[in-house]
Formats: sequence, C-alpha cells, structure tokens
Amino acid sequence: MQKYYLAVLIKYTSFIIMSGPVEIPFKSFIQLKPEENTAIYLQIVFEFIKAIQTGFLPEGTKLPGTRILCKLLSVNRNTLIKAFQDLEAQGWIETLPNKGTFILSQNKKKGKSEFTPIRESSLSIESKGFSFKQSTILENPFENSELPYQFNDGMPDLRLIQNDILARLYVSKLKRQKTSKTYEQIQMQSHLNFKTHFSNYLNLTRGIRISTSNLLTTSSHEISLYLVTKVLIAPGDKVVVASPGYFISNMTLTSTGAQIITIPVDQNGIDTNRLKKICEESEIRVLYLTSNFHYPTTIGLSAKRRMEVLELANQYGFVILEDDYDFDFHFDNNPVLPLAAFDTNQKVVYIGSFGKSLPLGFSYGFVTAPPDFIKELEKHQNILEPGIDVLKEQVLTEWINEGEVHRLSKKNKKIYKERRDYFVGLLNEKLGSRIKFKVPLRGLAIWIEWLENFNLITLQKECAANGLFLPKTILYQTKDLTATRLGFGHLEKEEMEKAVSILCQSIDAMNINKDKI
Repeated sequence: MQKYYLAVLIKYTSFIIMSGPVEIPFKSFIQLKPEENTAIYLQIVFEFIKAIQTGFLPEGTKLPGTRILCKLLSVNRNTLIKAFQDLEAQGWIETLPNKGTFILSQNKKKGKSEFTPIRESSLSIESKGFSFKQSTILENPFENSELPYQFNDGMPDLRLIQNDILARLYVSKLKRQKTSKTYEQIQMQSHLNFKTHFSNYLNLTRGIRISTSNLLTTSSHEISLYLVTKVLIAPGDKVVVASPGYFISNMTLTSTGAQIITIPVDQNGIDTNRLKKICEESEIRVLYLTSNFHYPTTIGLSAKRRMEVLELANQYGFVILEDDYDFDFHFDNNPVLPLAAFDTNQKVVYIGSFGKSLPLGFSYGFVTAPPDFIKELEKHQNILEPGIDVLKEQVLTEWINEGEVHRLSKKNKKIYKERRDYFVGLLNEKLGSRIKFKVPLRGLAIWIEWLENFNLITLQKECAANGLFLPKTILYQTKDLTATRLGFGHLEKEEMEKAVSILCQSIDAMNINKDKI
C-alpha cells in the first residue's frame, strides 16, 4: 500500500511494493555494523522493527527462509534465527508451519511486551576527516527514466502551464520597483498583502474561516509538513496513519522519532472504530490524514466518519494533521470541504499546496492553524526560509486579485476531467476483466486493484522492456493486495492509449512466460 527498496525501501514508500521476498534487497536496509558494540542479532532486530514501524514492511509481507536471508545479509544462520526468535517473541513477525514467516501489523502484535525502542534513524558515519550522521529514512524516493511513456502517481501536465502570462506580470513588477521604502518595509507590506488575498482565496474555495494570523505560507508543501511535524511531534509520540499511506509524509513523520501506528482503510475511508480503540489504549498525539480523499487509494472519507474523526479528536485530545494534497483537482461543482472547515474546537492543522498548475517555482505550501501555533512555526521558518520573494508574492497577489487563478483552475479542471473520463474508458475497454477500480472525484490518478495474482516487479520490468516506465512509488503489493496508482493528468489521449496498450501487452507476455514454466 529493486534499486531502492525498504530503507532504502524508505526511498520508495510506506506500504509500497512488496514483491516476492527474494526480490527485496534486504541488505540495502539492514545496515549491520560489526565494529559496533551491539550484537549483530540485535542490530538485525532493530532494523526490522524500524522498517515495520514505518510501514515499509507492511503487514502480510512474506520473508524468505533463513538460509536464503542469511546469504543475502552475509550473517551466520544461527544469528539470524536468534534475531527472528526475538522478533517473534515481541510479536513483530509470525512463523506459520509449512507456510513461512510473515510480518504482523502493530495492531495485531501477539506479544504483550512493551514497545522496543529502535536505534537512531541517523547513523554515525565515519569520514576521512570527521564523523557525521546519515539518515536512513530521508532517502530520495523518486526515480528518473528516459523511457518514452511513463506513469506517475498523479502529477499535472507541465505543458498546460501559461508561462507567457506569468512572465509578463513578472516583468511588469520588475519595472515598477522604484520606491523610497526600505527592503524590509517592502517585504513586510508585500507579504501581508499576499497573505490577506491568499487567506480570502482559501476561505472562498475551501470553506474555512481564517485571517492572516491563522496562515503560514511556505515555499513548498514539503516545507509546510516538515515545519508542522517539527513543532508538533516529539520523539516517542504516537502518530496514527492510514495503511496504505502517503510515502512522503511517512518519511517526514518517521524522521521526528514518532511511533507510527497504522489503521486500515475500507470503502468509507479510515476505520474510525479502530481509531477509537487505539485512543482508548494509548495516548495519541497526532492523526495524519490525507484530507477527505485517501492517498493512494483515492477513497473518500464518508460524511459520518468525518464527523466521527472530529468528535474523537475533541474527546481524546489528539491533533488532526489534515494534508489536502490535491484540492486543486476536483471535478465536481460542489467539492467536499476539508475537515478544517468544520473544526469548531481548533483540533485541525490544515496543510496544502497552491499553484500546482503554475510554473515551477511559483507554487506555494501553506498551513492554517490557531494563531499561537502559527507564530511558533514562523520562528522555525525564519531559519529555513529567512527571506521573502517579493516579486513572486506580488505577481501571485495580482493573479488572485484579478481572478486569473480561478480562470486557469477552471480551464485546467475541464481538461483534466476529460482526460480522466477518457482514461477510465481505456481501462474498462482494455483491462476491464483484470482490474477493479472506482472513478475518483478528485485528483489526477486512479487506484486499480489487480484481480490476477502476479509479481508487480516482474510487470515493471516487462513494461520497461516495451518502453513504459512504472516507478516503484506507484506499485503496492502485499499478501492480500496487488494494486497500482496510475496517474493520468500528464498524458494526452494518444499517450494514454500507448501506455495502456503496453501495459496490456506486458501482462500478456508475463502470462505466456508463466504458462511455459
């Protein structure tokens, strides 16, 4: 819910692709240090717990046999067996006779032992001149490919960006820069003006009720998430996330030292009964939600459960970190408003992005929250982003004030809706008997679950041989799930046809090879 997997799978996601166990490069995420004082078997235990807690070894993942795994890790088999016995005693794994060894979720741990602390996610690395810490969590999860056809997880089409209009506005602002005010005065006035217009824009489009004191703007969505987690979460805090989940946010949340607890998602969104049970058993600091439409499945959170989440937050005192990653791309006239629009008890910290359809460098991240929390965020932002891009803010202020942002959004949504509908038609025509999916009301990707049982890594390789790139960040496979998140927004009709055709051909080729075997 392999070049970089696990932690370096952390490169690729929580709940991302779990193919056959031998395919997983365990050596890339189990980083053993013989020179350290910690016993090797304990190092193995710590590394496995870290991967399980962060969701990078999802529930149901089958592990290879000890003989195979000890060769992969270059360790003694007795050492590995001792590590597995420790993991099983703590309830992290389960060995079933004649079936194999499987990962258990934290919610299904058999043992009653206390949480075992994992080692630091930043390891001390020796350099020639000095030592430093290297993160095993914040590895870059994205891959690049030169193949002619590519799927992604739902990115917009850069060819639709109106560079010429922004360029003219930018140039006109540059020509008007003569002023007697100091740079600090210009910065302050420009930023306040931008925040005023931007808060009004959010109030209008997302139904929230904020003023400039409730708003923090940042250079990107990722910076917004980083700042919020840095201020909100302390090491050891319990953070609840959905499974499968958003790999970028899971990396950021894990880097805080939080204890990650996963809850399942069904046809109505996150399981609020499970959430309530977790709250009754533990003190939860944060519930992380990808707003009303879950990433990666695109499943909508039902109205009943939206209200239940808000009630639980008020009852148990946890903070809802609502990440509205794709509000710009909704296709109905009455979009589902974020939880923040109904937050009467100030339990929601709402983050999102603005301007995904604008040229690179013009998009923004933002946070809305109570004023005191925004002030604290600003202290940390002043270190990361001390300056303000005055021209950029002035240009975007003018775009918002003149309604150009609304016009561009309306135009692009029409194009993306047409692409979604065409892509849905292709999937039904070419793959209808092999997949099941629901048409999303928002976003630029479709979550498809495969009805056939095959290895997604094998599919990835077969597609690549035919000119189609499937990044590992869109592949999801566990014991009970084989699914793919296929982005369509960046593809024109002819490109969609070719990509889906290659996908079909690749599956047929795999089936032929399977029959030969």
